Parts: sequence; structure tokens; C-alpha cells
Amino acid sequence: MQTHEIVRRFSQHFVSAGHTPVPSASLILDDPTLLFVNAGMVQFKPYFLGDAPPPYPRATSIQKCVRTGDIDEVGKTTRHNTFFQMAGNFSFGDYFKEGAITHAWNLVTGSQDAGGYGFDPDRIWVTVYETDDEAIALWKKVAGLPDERIQRRDGLDNYWDMGVPGPGGPCSEIYYDRGPEFGKDGGPVVDEDRYLEIWNLVFMQDVRGADSPKYGHPPIGTLPKKNIDTGMGVERVAYLLQGVENVYETDLVRPVISRAEEFSGRRYGASHEDDVRFRVIADHARSGVMIIGDGVTPSNEGRGYVLRRLLRRIVRSARLLGVNEPVLASFAEVVRDEMAPTYPELESGFERIAAVVTAEEEAFLQTLTSGSRIFDTAVAATKKTGKLVLPGDDAFQLHDTYGFPIDLTLEMAAEAGLQVDQDRFRVLMQEQRDRAKADAKARKVGHGDGSVYRTVLDAHGSTEFLGYTLLEAEATVVGLLVDGVATPAATTGQKVEVVLDRTPFYAEAGGQQADHGVLRGASFVVRVDDVQSPVPGLRVHRGVVTDGEVSLDSSVIAEVDRGRRAAISRAHTGTHLVHAGVRGALGTSAAQAGSLNAPGRLRFDFTSPSGAVSPTTLGEIEDEINSVLQENREIQAYETSMDEARKLGAMMLFGEKYGDRVRVVDMGEYSRELCGGTHVGRTGEIGMIKVLSEGSIGSGVRRVEALVGLDAFRHVSAEHVLVTSLADQLKAKPEELPERVASLVERLRLAERDLEKVRADAALASAGTLAAAAEDVDGVALVAAEAPAGVSGNDLRSLAADVRTRLGSRPGVVALFAPADGKVSFVVATTAAARDRGLAAGKLVPAFAGPIGGRGGGKPDLAQGGGTDPAGVSDAIAALRSALRG
Repeated sequence: MQTHEIVRRFSQHFVSAGHTPVPSASLILDDPTLLFVNAGMVQFKPYFLGDAPPPYPRATSIQKCVRTGDIDEVGKTTRHNTFFQMAGNFSFGDYFKEGAITHAWNLVTGSQDAGGYGFDPDRIWVTVYETDDEAIALWKKVAGLPDERIQRRDGLDNYWDMGVPGPGGPCSEIYYDRGPEFGKDGGPVVDEDRYLEIWNLVFMQDVRGADSPKYGHPPIGTLPKKNIDTGMGVERVAYLLQGVENVYETDLVRPVISRAEEFSGRRYGASHEDDVRFRVIADHARSGVMIIGDGVTPSNEGRGYVLRRLLRRIVRSARLLGVNEPVLASFAEVVRDEMAPTYPELESGFERIAAVVTAEEEAFLQTLTSGSRIFDTAVAATKKTGKLVLPGDDAFQLHDTYGFPIDLTLEMAAEAGLQVDQDRFRVLMQEQRDRAKADAKARKVGHGDGSVYRTVLDAHGSTEFLGYTLLEAEATVVGLLVDGVATPAATTGQKVEVVLDRTPFYAEAGGQQADHGVLRGASFVVRVDDVQSPVPGLRVHRGVVTDGEVSLDSSVIAEVDRGRRAAISRAHTGTHLVHAGVRGALGTSAAQAGSLNAPGRLRFDFTSPSGAVSPTTLGEIEDEINSVLQENREIQAYETSMDEARKLGAMMLFGEKYGDRVRVVDMGEYSRELCGGTHVGRTGEIGMIKVLSEGSIGSGVRRVEALVGLDAFRHVSAEHVLVTSLADQLKAKPEELPERVASLVERLRLAERDLEKVRADAALASAGTLAAAAEDVDGVALVAAEAPAGVSGNDLRSLAADVRTRLGSRPGVVALFAPADGKVSFVVATTAAARDRGLAAGKLVPAFAGPIGGRGGGKPDLAQGGGTDPAGVSDAIAALRSALRG
């Protein structure tokens, strides 16, 4: 049974059972605890946590997931994968254990002719939480399973929670017996290779406290509504139903390996070392394409860093298979062709995906070159000491800075006849992992901090937003916090957080800055400096009580700062226009990667794998969007269904999560985007957009900054005054300024070069004077002095050599010092007669380097170096004189 058919049957089974089909969420959700979505329930967390009411009593989804905790183990075994699909069914206070068990059993063991998977019921085993007698009884009742195929396990295996205080519950896992050829008899508790887990049913019924029941601590309460969260591993079911050994041989993954075989001329299954590389390519290609498809680009931090590691491991594995030509775009094509039936966005967004992987591969090939030089240097330094082990610190630097996985370093070291200090490398890697885990743990506390807001939400419901049509409205204070703690009242001077039942204030979101304004009561005023939405549905006004005392249940007039709102709305509409202009000029690979909409200015980030946007193109974009302003197009904002929005061709931003109903901001065919922000009514209200700059903010990501409205006019006016002033001074027309300024710069450059030559010639001409001033130190002619101003680098060497020549056949030592910019350079030269007396230039350096904080060396006839203390030159000369006397 093909994987797409497995997915179709799962969805059909649960839709027929009254579940609402929910599309896979993006791998990138606004969750501070996760880099990537790693389970099917993640997009439903607000419903399980009580942050928002579920829009349906039961749901089903096929969720794309990425887990990268064991990225270095991928390929070494067939069990580790970074990308996988999790099929799930969810009940929000609807059916519970019996329903979940019944639905799962009917699909798993139902005949294929009837739409099931057709697994042999006699080869199904289940595990349950050690005290969950109810689940055991249901497995016997629903499935007829005998006692010996139902096994109890402790909380570490069969209890689930989110890792923080909140909902949790016991699990029941479904296993399939692959047969005695795969391991020992005795069920999952004995051998989880033979008995393969395919489905986990979570019975969410408890409220856990600070300590998890996973470790034997009792729950602190029972959920008022019991929920079901299940997850079936699509890839595991696929390789069981397809009769292959593992996920790498299934219908959606094996084609990537086949493409790698074509490139390399090698065959999967011929050797373990090559098989590891084939599997890395297959797994990481799928993960990389899916991650890029959801808007991530390679970078050196966060999600972008994970993506970069995945893509570079592919390139490295291909190299180790003997493939030297570019490969990433070709592997991406295979992934697209195999996965697009379930994820059509891979087809529509492939131009951008291909551009990203191509740019990253080119960059990594350059990194490989520079990293190889660092490796060669480390190898040479190791061999110079007579050792045969490359330090673990060098291996870690290659891994962490240059993206060299340890196995690549091991292989290259072996070719150089060296081993690697892997123990030290592992220590450094573990320290890095510990730091990452500590950071992740710190991020998890976010859910605990939201409890006070959820209390307000539960008691009063969501805040009604009026700001699309009103900037002033009557409202009631339903929540009041000081220092994060609920309070009945707050007085003058106190910083407060105010929750209203309804508000015209826009909370910061989607790149749009929050509204400012005031809340006026009968006997108080609160200045609002910020508005946030810490939990979905709630708007929290943050500010200061400037007069009187505000209390719960007070009536207020909420007034938005109209000037600020208008300026921000102009900027937000301007951002949509810039997005449309950039996309029109650069193609679909230019996807929005971030934005800022502030009063009078905007910032727009976008993916651009091809590099910088030329000034000409940027000027054309600016001209085009200002033409749209001049047309004074009407801007409509309306709600519609997601399906209708797609039909209209509305732009949807990567990584954003949208519901069934969406808001469209429509400027006709030029721009049509899904957006929850505020906008002007007609494009002409913006007045003007002036692009200030375009530049890189990371690998493959560019940023445009622009001014809007009056700020743009003021900038242009200031530039006009500047251009007029320059034109007057240079006696040129404004359009002649670039040529005139370029001519002046060239003349200045030539003049500076001529001046530098004059200085150098004058300094070199001082050789005779320096030689004539040589002092006799125990029969050695010593010339030790600061070089004339303007002498440095090669000129200093030439001057020292010239002075040495003028000393003739005498034993002579020349030491010249050139202080500059807080440092000092020096050159030491010796005559042949001095060398005959044992005076080698390189050996003289330590005699005088101390006073100038210097170091250096060289050959017997010439040495050079530098120091950090120019004030010590006189002491250095004295030290050299003393050394010659000695």
C-alpha cells in the first residue's frame, strides 16, 4: 500500500466518523518551546491548555513533523529520522478511551477492501499505563485482545504530558509483531525492534503539578473535560504494509537514494559506510525541502542553523560517495515529486526552494575549501609536535565553525595518518548540548507565565476588537495586573496591565507595532504605551496610571492615538506594496521573511537566494509602487473562507497559521494578502514611499528599509537641499554630480598616491644619514633608530637592507622601528661579517622585543616582527645595545 493511500485512508476513516479534517500546520509555529513542530498535537495545544475554545469537538490531521535531537545518529541506524508524518485523531471533551480504542482498532485491523490497513489482529500487541485497568478492560472488550498481549509499563513509557504543569494522562501504545526473525519473543517490554510501535493513544484526563506523573508523582487534579490525542507514525505503517525493512526503502524515500545512486555510481546495500551516507541524503533531503517550504532559510542560529546542518550533511555525504557536482537541487526535485500529492505547496513554491538549496550548496563548497585549509593547518601543527592525534578542540572548531561533521574530520585525519581526540571532542559537544538544553528549558516556562491571563480569559472570554472601524470606544475593565499579579486596583504612578472586554487598540502582531493612547475613567487616566496578546483572544493594555485610581469593573473610554495609528497603517499598507513590487521584480523566490510597520517607516525582509538587488531594479520597484499610490486604488479588507482566499490568489505568509476564516487585504490585482493588520482606505493616502536601503541580514535574506508619507517627503526635501548645495559648490548641474564627484575622488586618489611615493622616496633617501650615524658597540657597527615618518612594511625592509649595504664589510647590525596606530613594526638586518661573529638577526629579536611587547623572527640575515607598545622603542634599542656588548 503506497504512503499517499495510507494517508488517504486515515483521513477518510476519521472524517467518516465525524472528525473535522484539519490541514497540517506549518513546521514553524509561534511556540517559544519549539524550533519545529514535532508532534501532531502541537497546533491543538491552545485547545488542550484552555487558551482558546476548540472550534470543533473532534478533529483529524496528517501533521508534518521534524525532530532533530538525534541528527548525528541519522543514517547510522534505520530507526532515526528527522522528518516524519504523524497521523492523528483528536477529541476535545467528546469521546474518550473507548472511542479512541475503537477507532484505532477498526482502522488498523479492518480489511483493506473495506478501507482499513488489514493488519493481522493476532500480531497486534498493546501497552498501557501500569495502573490503567480501564484501558485494559476496553482492549479486551473492543479488540478481544488476550491478557498476554496487553502489557503494563511505567510512567516513563506510558504517561504523557507537555513537560510543564498542565494537562496530561496515561497512554496506550499499539505494536505490531514483525516476527521471530526480527528479535526475541515476549512483547514490546522485551524487544521493540521485533515489536514495532505504530500508534500512541493519549488519554488526557489529569492536571499535573510541578512534578510529573512520569516519575511517579500523582496528578494534582482531574480535567473538567477529558480529551483524546493520538499519533500514528505514517512512515512506520508504510514500511510494514509495503513489506520492506525500514523507512528508507518505502515508496517516498527510496527514490532519493536512487537518485544518489545515479550520481555516485554506487549501490545502496553494498557497504555499511556507503549506506549511512545514502540514508543521510534521503532523510535530510526530505527534512530540508519541507523546512524551506515553510519559509526557513539557512543561517547561523535557531531553525536556520538546523537547516544549514541538514543541507551541508547532504553535500558532505555526497562527496564521500564520490559525487563532486552540485546535488541539492536534484534531490529537492525528487522530494517535490514524491511529496507534492500530499503537500501541493512544494510544487507551487519550488522555485524558491531550489534557489535556497542552490545558494546554500555554493556557499558550503566555499566553506569546505576554507575549512580544509584550517584542517591542513591543524594537521601540520600536530605533526610538527611529533604527535599522531589531532586535538579535539581542533575537531570541534571544524564542526562548530566550518560545519565539518566529526566523521568527515575522522576520515580526513585518517588519510593524513592521524587519529582524532574524540573524547575531548565529545566533551565539547556535550557542553554545547547542555547549553542548548538549558536554553530550551528556560523557554518552556512561557506556559506557566500565562496562567494569570488564562484566568481572565476563562472568566470573561475573548477581548472584542473594534479597531478596524473605531478608534474610540466605551469598555469595562475585566482584568488588572501589577507586576504580573492580579490586583483589584492601581493608583497614580503604578505600571499596570489592563484587560478590557472590548477595545479599539491594536495589539502588536504581524510586524505591526501596537497602538498607543489613553484609557479615561470617571476619576482616573491610564496612559497606554503597549498592547500585547499574551494568550490567544486576549488583548492586554500596558502602561502607567497617570492620574487617580483604576479598579476592576471600572468603565473607561478607550482612545487610540489617531496620528500614530494613521502613520502605522500607512506603513503597513506600504509594506504590502513593497512585497508585491519585490515579488514582481524578483519572482516567487522572493518570499516575505519578516517585517516592521512603525510610524512613518517600514522594514521588509525577504528571501533572495540570488543575492543583492541591483540599484536599477530597486529604483524600478520604488517607481512602480509610487505609481500605484498615484492611481489611488481602493483598499478593501474582508473576511472569507480559506478556500475562497486561495481561489482569489491571496498571498499567504510562510509559517503563519490561519483558521478556516481569514481576513484579506485587497488592492486589486497588484496586491492581495491575508493580513490581520490595519490599513488605509486608498493607496493615495500613503502619499509617498521612499526606499532608503537594501542589504543582507543573513544568508539568503535581504532587507528593504523605506520611509512612508510625510517622513518620506521630509527625507526627499533634505536630499534636495543637499544636492543643490553640492551642485553650487562644484559649479555643476545636479545630473552632472556623479561624474564630477567621481572625477574629484580619482584626482584625490592619484594625489595621495604621489604624495605617498614622495614620502617613501624621502625616507629611503635617509639610508646614508642612518649609516653615517652608526655607533661602535664592541667592534660592531650598530644602527638602531626609529625609521623616518611614512616608512612601513616593505619600505621598512628595503630601508634596512640599504643601510646594511652602506655599512660595507664591517660587522654591522641594523634595527629599525616604525611606530604607527598604537603598534610598532621592526626589521633587523645583519652584515656577513656580523653573521661570521655569530650575530644572527632572528636570534637578536628576543633580546629587545620585551620593552615593546613584541615578537618576531626570521633568517640570520633578516628578521622582522611587531609589538604593541611604541613607547618602549628607546628601551628596546638600549636592550639591543646591551646584548651586543654582552
